[in-house]
Amino acid sequence: MLVDLNDGKCRSCSGQLEVAGADDATIDVKCTECGDGYTVEPDAFNDGGIKYWPEAMVEFGEDL
Repeated sequence: MLVDLNDGKCRSCSGQLEVAGADDATIDVKCTECGDGYTVEPDAFNDGGIKYWPEAMVEFGEDL
């Protein structure tokens, strides 16, 4: 799942982020441009943790 550029960009190059994983407390993201990856909090994209985190939990097979 890609993060909307209006919601968040790569810290290193301002490129497109892709959600690469999630658990009960974090979301793992990776830049599609430079390959940089890091872990963020579920509400890192100013969505209150209600868009990207639940979708990532479903996509990666974790129980909510």
